[in-house]
Amino acid sequence: MSRRIQSQWTDIACAPEKVFNFLGNFDNFESLLPDQIENWQSTGDSCSFDVKGLASLGFRITSKMPFTKICMIGEGKLPFNFTFDTEIVEIAPGKCQVLAVIDSDMSHFIAMVAERPLQNFIDLIVVKLKEEMES
Repeated sequence: MSRRIQSQWTDIACAPEKVFNFLGNFDNFESLLPDQIENWQSTGDSCSFDVKGLASLGFRITSKMPFTKICMIGEGKLPFNFTFDTEIVEIAPGKCQVLAVIDSDMSHFIAMVAERPLQNFIDLIVVKLKEEMES
């Protein structure tokens, strides 16, 4: 069953290019992750990590649309397949909005367990991204 989890659109006081370049390189991503993440490893286009007490997983960038969208897929021994996309929209010079979206094929049973942590995960990423970009 297809499930969509998304953050709120978040205003960030910087140019879309800066956000895109930051998110488009996993070497920058570690600062956006929650404290439960361990054993972080990254190359520019992929990353892997452990979620403390739960699972090992990773992401790989599959496409980039300059300054507007970055598409990723989940990798590793996952109980369901998913994509993780970030959308970036310029709303004024030097100001943009960002949305994070996870689309998955998780079962209803897995959704009961996983949806809330995934929602918290993407909400945290956009909050930390805003802090990182505006600092």
